[in-house]
Amino acid sequence: MDAIALLEGLVSIYSPTGQEAEAVRYLVGQMQAAGLRAQVDAAGNAIGECGDGPETIVLLGHIDTVPGFIAVRRDGDALYGRGSVDAKGPLATFAAAAANAALQPLSRRLVVIGAVGEEGDSRGAQFVRGQYRPALTIIGEPSGWEKITLGYKGSAWFEFNVGRTLAHTSAKNESACEAAVGYWNRVTGWAAERNRGVERVFEQVSPTLRGMQSSADGFTESASLRFGVRLPPGMAVGELTDSLGGLAEEASLKLIEGVEAYRGEKNTPLVRAFLPAIRRAGGTPGFTVKTGTSDMNLVAPAWGTPILAYGPGDSNLDHTPHEHILLSEYQRAVGVLTDVLLALAG
Repeated sequence: MDAIALLEGLVSIYSPTGQEAEAVRYLVGQMQAAGLRAQVDAAGNAIGECGDGPETIVLLGHIDTVPGFIAVRRDGDALYGRGSVDAKGPLATFAAAAANAALQPLSRRLVVIGAVGEEGDSRGAQFVRGQYRPALTIIGEPSGWEKITLGYKGSAWFEFNVGRTLAHTSAKNESACEAAVGYWNRVTGWAAERNRGVERVFEQVSPTLRGMQSSADGFTESASLRFGVRLPPGMAVGELTDSLGGLAEEASLKLIEGVEAYRGEKNTPLVRAFLPAIRRAGGTPGFTVKTGTSDMNLVAPAWGTPILAYGPGDSNLDHTPHEHILLSEYQRAVGVLTDVLLALAG
């Protein structure tokens, strides 16, 4: 398999969440051509398999991207395009490394998954969570080819709604908009108090206001807020909802969706395979945790497997108009992961 051609072809197919079908078909075709057993599953995910044995190693990446088309082009070592970093670069790394590993006899089954919907409701990961029981799991997200990601913060999304009877602006009655602003100030104040003395962002509660709206019908007025909160390890979604609900007073607060933080262990067979592989490729391995979320948050608690995230690319470029990946870094990551897979399944 030509790893660079695979990546460039995959990035060239614009596949924002909900529009992944063409990219899925392309990836399935490329994996089939490389000798993998490949298909589209019932959720629309791209699935490629190789090797046999009683145990499975799942390599779970995602094939959808955030919206925002970026013309695909090369500039020296850099490949520009939406998804080049988040997360078609890591997904192509998975497919290319599995194809390399499949050239040798394998004692474990390798399953590459290009999941749909990760940037939305994670429907692809939700589906495969009930389909597999792997011995080891690797999540495809950018960490840089020398880094191993051990954990992600949790995430919860809320909708706040408040209503008030209209009054003349000269009156001292609180308006719905003022009530909404007051609530948001209480939320940020609560978070600041909760974070007092906590230096690491990964351990902090981080609220972000993402939308606000107001309306009136001549008699009443209403205001709404839409906001997200990043959860640290140890904080349950229910605990957060109770705390924020207690600040809502006579308004309503609705939890839209939420997933808790997850942090894996360092002393696992996966980590012990990655560290020497990175060193053999000339790198200095390191560990990181991320303040965002990934499909790790969904599958890790269900599978109870040693798990980490790995993939080339600078995650600071995620979702930006300047998203690009260095092809030399991508090739190094393919080499590292091939080494890892052969160590674990060869």
